[in-house]
Amino acid sequence: MKKTIAILVAALFVFALASVSFAADAKKATPAPAPMVEKKEAPAAATEMKKAPAKVKQVTGEVKAVDTKAMTLTVTKKMKTKAEDTMVTVNDKTKIMMGKDKKLLADLKVGDKVTVKYSEADGKMVAKSVAIKTEEKKAEAATKPMERPTGKK
Repeated sequence: MKKTIAILVAALFVFALASVSFAADAKKATPAPAPMVEKKEAPAAATEMKKAPAKVKQVTGEVKAVDTKAMTLTVTKKMKTKAEDTMVTVNDKTKIMMGKDKKLLADLKVGDKVTVKYSEADGKMVAKSVAIKTEEKKAEAATKPMERPTGKK
């Protein structure tokens, strides 16, 4: 009886594998639909859409300069051996936030710590968002003493 069940299970397994491979072959054998006359215009539109959307980059550092007339912001990112300046353009779509509060470009001051997310478009770096890091959180962390667990409740 055990041999019969084992043979039956083995046969079903082989049949299952064979049916999957036949399904894959049938899928490959299906010819592609013939292109329609209207689709001749679509490749031109497709090439426009194939241009990859601008990759969003990020820089975190200190505000070096703010130009409200030119709508630009320069951020200095300090590294181990050098400092790197990144100048981004701010537009009406740029979100400038301090915590949950919306701010304006004029609210930024030289020396503020910021994180800027931007993308390159037409050779310009356009800011998507500017997050101003508040000094309050850092001050709270510095003044709050480290609590050591005692193991008692």
